[in-house]
Amino acid sequence: MSRQRFPALGTLCGLIVLAAWFAAGVAEIRLPDIDSTEASQEGVPVLEVASGAFDDPGPLPQPRTAPLRIAPLNTLDAVQNATKGSPSLPDVAEVGSEDAVLGSLGAMDPPTVLAALPPADPIQEKSPGPTSYEVLEACPAPDVCIDEYLWSRYEGTLKVDTAKVTERIKVTVKKGGKTRSLTKTLTKYVTQDFGWKDPAAAEKAGMSLKDFVIGGMDRGFKRKLYHALHAMDDAGLSPGLTSGFRDDYRQGLASGNKAASDSSYHGGSRRGGYGYGLAADLVSAKGETRAERIKWSEILWKWIDAHEKELGVGRPYLDRDPPHVGPIDGKEFVEKRGLAKIRLLAVAKDRVATLPQDKQAMAKRGKVAKSARAAGAS
Repeated sequence: MSRQRFPALGTLCGLIVLAAWFAAGVAEIRLPDIDSTEASQEGVPVLEVASGAFDDPGPLPQPRTAPLRIAPLNTLDAVQNATKGSPSLPDVAEVGSEDAVLGSLGAMDPPTVLAALPPADPIQEKSPGPTSYEVLEACPAPDVCIDEYLWSRYEGTLKVDTAKVTERIKVTVKKGGKTRSLTKTLTKYVTQDFGWKDPAAAEKAGMSLKDFVIGGMDRGFKRKLYHALHAMDDAGLSPGLTSGFRDDYRQGLASGNKAASDSSYHGGSRRGGYGYGLAADLVSAKGETRAERIKWSEILWKWIDAHEKELGVGRPYLDRDPPHVGPIDGKEFVEKRGLAKIRLLAVAKDRVATLPQDKQAMAKRGKVAKSARAAGAS
C-alpha cells in the first residue's frame, strides 16, 4: 500500500466510527406514548414513527347512533305512567323534552314500552238486567214480591189529576127587543190532589193503605200488571200507579168520568168487592214538571195501545178515560172495546149517508112517502 492511501483510509475509518456512534445514540431516543412493538411490525424505522406522532391526526371518529324517533305527547304520558317510580327515568322538568325521556330508556324502544303497558279499560256497556219473570222465579214468595213492586210504583207516584168542573150560571140577554134569562154552563179544568182519598177509604175499612190499594186487586190481574209495568220501565217510560182497588165508598169519592159506586171494575160490590179488583190507573212519573209528566203519560198510553196483546192489559175506554187499564181478556175490556168498534162503524155509515147523492135519494124517498100519506088521507 502506498503512502498516499493512508490518509484516505484513516478518514474513511473515522467516518465509519462516527456513523456507528451516531446510530447508537439515535437508537436510544423513544417517545413514551408510542407503542414501538406495533411500529416495528410494520417495518417502519422507529425514528420515522416518532416524528410522525406529532402530525395532525385529523377529525376524531364519531360514535354511531341510531336516528331518534319523536313520540307524540300521549306516548310520553303512557311511558311516564308505565315507569312511574323508576329511579332510572329522569324527570321531564329536568330534561325538558320528550326526546330526552325516550332516549333515557336505553335499549327499550317506545313501541316496546307501549306494548308492556296494560290495555285501556273497554267502554262498559250497560248489560240488560234480569227480566221480570227471572226476578219472580228467584223470589221465595212471588205474590209478596208482586205486591211489594206494585206498592213501590204506587207510593212513588204523585196523585194529581186535572178535573173538569162545570158551573151553571144565569145570564140575561136581549133578543128581538125582549130581555130573556138563560142558564149558561161554564167548564173549567182544575188541578186536584186526590192523594187523600185512598187513605180515607183505607181508614174507613180498617186496613193499612197498602193492604187496601194493592191487596184488594185480583191476584191474576196483579201478575199481569207486574209484568206490564216492568216492560214499560224497560222501555224508559217510568210507569206509575195512581189507583188500584176501590170499594164503593172510595168510588163515591171519585170525580169525572166514572161508573156507579157499586159497578166499578176497580172493585165495586157488584163486581166482587175486595180481592176482585180488575182495574188500575197508570200514568208516567217521568218529568220534572206537570206539563212534562202529562206529555210522557200520553206517550205511555199510546205505547200501551200498541203493545196491549203482548202485555195482556189494555185501555178499555181509550182516550175517554186514558189512565184506566184492565185485562184484555176481561169482561170490561171486551164489552167496552166491542162497543167502541160498533160506534166507529156507525160513524162510518153516517158519513157515507151524508154524501150528496145519498141526500138526494133520501129527499126523494121522503117526498114519495109524504105523497102516499096524503093520498091515503084523502
